[in-house]
Amino acid sequence: MTEHTSFTRDELLQLHGTMVLIRAFEQRFAALVMKGQLSGTGHLSVGQEAVAAGVCGALQAGDYVASTHRGHGHCLAKGVDPKQMMAELFGKSGGTSKGKGGSMHIADFGRGMLGANGIVGGGLPLACGAALTAKLTGNGRVAVAFFGDGASNIGSFHESLNLASIWKLPVVFVCENNRYGEATPVEYALAADHVADRAAAYRMPGVLADGQDVIEVYATARDAVAHAREGQGPVLLEYETYRYFGHFLGDPARYRSAEEVESYKARDCILRSEEVLRTTHGVPQSELNAIAQAAERAIDDAVAFAEGSPFPDLAEITADVYARSAT
Repeated sequence: MTEHTSFTRDELLQLHGTMVLIRAFEQRFAALVMKGQLSGTGHLSVGQEAVAAGVCGALQAGDYVASTHRGHGHCLAKGVDPKQMMAELFGKSGGTSKGKGGSMHIADFGRGMLGANGIVGGGLPLACGAALTAKLTGNGRVAVAFFGDGASNIGSFHESLNLASIWKLPVVFVCENNRYGEATPVEYALAADHVADRAAAYRMPGVLADGQDVIEVYATARDAVAHAREGQGPVLLEYETYRYFGHFLGDPARYRSAEEVESYKARDCILRSEEVLRTTHGVPQSELNAIAQAAERAIDDAVAFAEGSPFPDLAEITADVYARSAT
């Protein structure tokens, strides 16, 4: 357990505010979909906010992040504008990908967000490429690849860890182990006790930590990022966390019990950070309430921006879709 008193009040408030914003965004997105105001579906990270907030909180503005299909939280934690994100979900031209990418293709290169990714494990080699750029140019940046426990069984996971190790790339691999790859329990699919155990095969540090404790996430991520930035090579982090929704919006999640879900909600990352802020740093409940209210207002503004943004013009249907050869 990380010693909470080793972090300042402002550091904890920043991390807490990021988690609260992520949850407000995700819950509003879910409500909009359920009401039929948004088409399609999405993969929510409600319950997993501490991983996104803690890891991205340890990064610098220019560092790179490669995300997953469950990537809204990563984007927000990396500083992507919630207005542009919401517009993207609405399919509007004011979105991060001008309304053409949707939930699984939110990207903002100016923020170092290389994109959410609909391909399981697809972000790992992208992070290796960004880390190779950092190493060859000497720009001092670090790349982070988020992925789930299911992706740790994909070939790109092993290929990426091997490549990063032999080339000593400044990349941090972050496994969000939420216990299920779609509906498959991790105990069934993983031929190891923990994903972090697999780091030894690639001669890199492997760290297992509590993904429901934002301070523990931040502390371990900060150490891993410093290790990579100092030229010591990659690190594999595994955070044990949990998603409160099913794999996707509309998934009844009959593969797990209500008791299991409630047991994880009792260890909710936001409730735990509130407790630390109150008891360790004397933050009054009124201030915590104000943080939650500010997050809701930010999401109100994001929805208003999205609703007021135009749809892409039909004449732009092929714009930014195809790449042209330089020759």
